[in-house]
Amino acid sequence: MATNRTFTMIKPDAFGDGKSGAIIKMIEEAGFKIIAAKVTKLTKERAGQFYAVHKERPFYSSLCEYMSSGPIMAIILEKENAVADFRKLIGATNPADAAEGTIRKLYAKSMEANAVHGSDSDENAAIEGNFYFSKTEEF
Repeated sequence: MATNRTFTMIKPDAFGDGKSGAIIKMIEEAGFKIIAAKVTKLTKERAGQFYAVHKERPFYSSLCEYMSSGPIMAIILEKENAVADFRKLIGATNPADAAEGTIRKLYAKSMEANAVHGSDSDENAAIEGNFYFSKTEEF
């Protein structure tokens, strides 16, 4: 079932480099409304919980290390067709493959340090949003 919400986070590289404002501006100019946002720092353990789906992959350990290396900004966004539209806005996971004008093409440093996370399905958007924001919070 499609929803009008998705989840994103501005990753440690982009947050630490002061790119959050420019990224948020792109998000808002693309018609997304920010429903909730907070800055937090993940522990390696918490990063491991968030990325548990990748636990058996060779990059899992370095991903957890990277994601706990500095603050991130967790954000819930709202817009019709939110997940698909946001995936288009951020571009391919590998910034070398990302379309011109996408967030990752503009701000990513590498495939791992690719500036932002974006939910890949409505189901994952709900799970990921609930990971960072209490289910009892009203948005």
